Amino acid sequence: MTVWKKVTASALALSLLATSGVSNGEAASKDSGVTRGDYIKTLITGMGVELGSGSSLTYKDVPKDLAPYVEKAVQLGLVKGKSAKTFAPSEKLNREQAFVIAVRGVDTDKTFPQANVNKFKDNKNISRSLLPEVSKGVGLGFFLGFADKTIKPVKLVTPGEMKNIVHRFLKEYNPSKANSTVALRILGTSDIHTNIVNYDYYKDAESNSLGLAKTATLIKNARKENSNSLLFDNGDLIQGTPLGSYKVTVDKLVDGEEHPSITTMELLGYDAGTLGNHEFNYGLDYLDEVLDDADYPFVNANVKDAKIGKNKYNPYSIITKKVKDSKGKEVSLKVGVTGIVPPDILKWDKSILEGKVTVDDSVDAVKAVIPQMKAQGAEVIVVLSHSGMGDAIHTKGEEDVTYLLTKVAGVDAIVTGHAHQVFPGAYTNLPGVNTAEGTINGVPVVMPGKFGSHLGVIDLTLEKKGSKWNVAKSKAEVRAIKKDASDVDPSIVKAVKEAHEGTLEYVRNPVGTTTADIHSYFSQVQDDPSIQIVTDAQKWYLEKKVKGTANESLPILSAGAPFKAGTRGDAEYYSFVPKGEIAIKNVADLYLYDNTLAALKVTGADVKEWLEMSAGQYNQISATASGEQSLINTEFRSYNYDVIDGVTYEFDVTQPARYDAEGNLVNENANRVKELKYNGKAIDPKQEFLVATNNYRANGKFPGVRNNTEVIMFPDENRQAVIDYILAKKTIDPSADANWKFSTLPATANVVFESSPSAQKVLSADSSIKYVGPGTDGFGKYSLK
Repeated sequence: MTVWKKVTASALALSLLATSGVSNGEAASKDSGVTRGDYIKTLITGMGVELGSGSSLTYKDVPKDLAPYVEKAVQLGLVKGKSAKTFAPSEKLNREQAFVIAVRGVDTDKTFPQANVNKFKDNKNISRSLLPEVSKGVGLGFFLGFADKTIKPVKLVTPGEMKNIVHRFLKEYNPSKANSTVALRILGTSDIHTNIVNYDYYKDAESNSLGLAKTATLIKNARKENSNSLLFDNGDLIQGTPLGSYKVTVDKLVDGEEHPSITTMELLGYDAGTLGNHEFNYGLDYLDEVLDDADYPFVNANVKDAKIGKNKYNPYSIITKKVKDSKGKEVSLKVGVTGIVPPDILKWDKSILEGKVTVDDSVDAVKAVIPQMKAQGAEVIVVLSHSGMGDAIHTKGEEDVTYLLTKVAGVDAIVTGHAHQVFPGAYTNLPGVNTAEGTINGVPVVMPGKFGSHLGVIDLTLEKKGSKWNVAKSKAEVRAIKKDASDVDPSIVKAVKEAHEGTLEYVRNPVGTTTADIHSYFSQVQDDPSIQIVTDAQKWYLEKKVKGTANESLPILSAGAPFKAGTRGDAEYYSFVPKGEIAIKNVADLYLYDNTLAALKVTGADVKEWLEMSAGQYNQISATASGEQSLINTEFRSYNYDVIDGVTYEFDVTQPARYDAEGNLVNENANRVKELKYNGKAIDPKQEFLVATNNYRANGKFPGVRNNTEVIMFPDENRQAVIDYILAKKTIDPSADANWKFSTLPATANVVFESSPSAQKVLSADSSIKYVGPGTDGFGKYSLK
């Protein structure tokens, strides 16, 4: 059965056509044409539906007086914009476009073959993208064509034709039965990492590339566009900059005191948040102290109390939101929100979580709470997924599951993060990704970058079915903060003024002097000063700690990784400490994370496997390939690239990698680590070593690491060990000791990698590294011989 969306003629609606200025039988000149704006206004006016304010539109080119009409047409599914920001109201409308807009108002269970249009001599002129809807119009007897057997699809619509099209539609339309809709907006932030003020504490300077104080302006503007908005945060909120460390170690949070991050979230009116993996870095007691002062709910569905087996935190929250529907009537919506954190927190923070909590598989946890939320009346379900995108294969307990969550029945929208990427934008290689609509497998998803760089915006159009609202359409986008300071919200800066100024005083404290620059520009391609100072400090610390113990006689090695190596699309994400005075801010720049020291007892054979894992940082280089060969494997996270000081070795990158980025054995016979020596002699595979590292690595499953025979955990932070080391030495020479290098690269190979364009300033004339030119996304391209 075929029916119009609205049935029965309405004399009132038909009479409204007179307001369009079109008289019956009007003969227009051949070159006259109707604009998209005129057509929409005439059609919506004739339908007699109640208009909204037009505030939900994202189109920047729609005049204020036209906006309510376009808004209503979009809500009813009659028309789309030219892009997320453009509607083109002044563009002339052709026949196929005008008929298709009307045809979209028809509900039918019939299908219409595209062969319907073959009876028209000019059917090849029909736009391929509109062919299904034109065929539907022909099949319904709505799009008839002319006596000469043409359809003239690209002919401009005249005022007279517009009147006839609208008149025909309104004969089947009854305004009294028009369903209202609700335009619900979901706003999301993620991975703020205590970047509240637009300030880089490591450089001790304002920064316009970060800060919730800048995101706040995006939030307020998005709410002005649509007051039917909910605001969520996706975690990694309380750790990440010296401000986070300052509130833990210097100006310690006390009972009843709000954490600056919570104060800011409350000021901005967040509706709910979830926990990221870094929320657990400071222990459960500290996290409880942070959460107990928040006036909005924190949700997490997969962390359980190890003793009683029940959810440690509220698994979900049902938010009753008062909204205005498309007729301007206030209605209530029930929105269910839940969240998950990677189960890997049990590895990353094993020393402070083991025996206290367990963590369920993220996908299973979401599946379990959806029926509970629906039973509580949830009409819309939002998942806060502190998890990377992942893939379509479900492995129990895996870290990155957002893609899998888009396939879970009942999920209406997802705010994701953890990976510090931007979606829509990244992950276009995955199946089911629609970048234009911001959906994955039909579910709207936003990943709003890092440090407040972006705001995620999800727009849902809800229609009522029975007594409940259901999502009929959705669209997602991310909005970037401005590149200047014009968008800084002074109220946010003022709210954390005390903590910000205290942090500045803290990080400016001098600890010593360096005789040379320290930088991480080339930390992935040659022995590096930014890693060297960390490994030296860790070795110095461990030597003192093992004195008088059973391990005192063991040789000590030290492992460190480049934390700031331009990863995740940021061409300036590198450390640079100029020669001269070193302050705490500089040490914090060299060691970003609040890790604590650890020592592992391993064998010489384990050391080799550990380094084979690190060698996965590199792509395989061919001696016969022509053209440029990229050295760095961008899928391999730089913080997993451990340099081990105390031994010497080479990497032969003409060999395939032995392990993949996750530590899985992929080439059993591969052997990239060459000339591995201790004290100038080939390493004894059976000799035992103590390796200084951090709690993150010690609790992980790296090759070599996982074979350890003893783990020794220390309470002191790695960063504090570096500070103490510099204080003890007073003046340091950070020059790398060149304990590793590449085996000779093929003379014919054109090996390149990317780093900051600023790295050119530290290159010496005789360096094996040469600047080639601009790279991708603001990086510079360099060659290596």
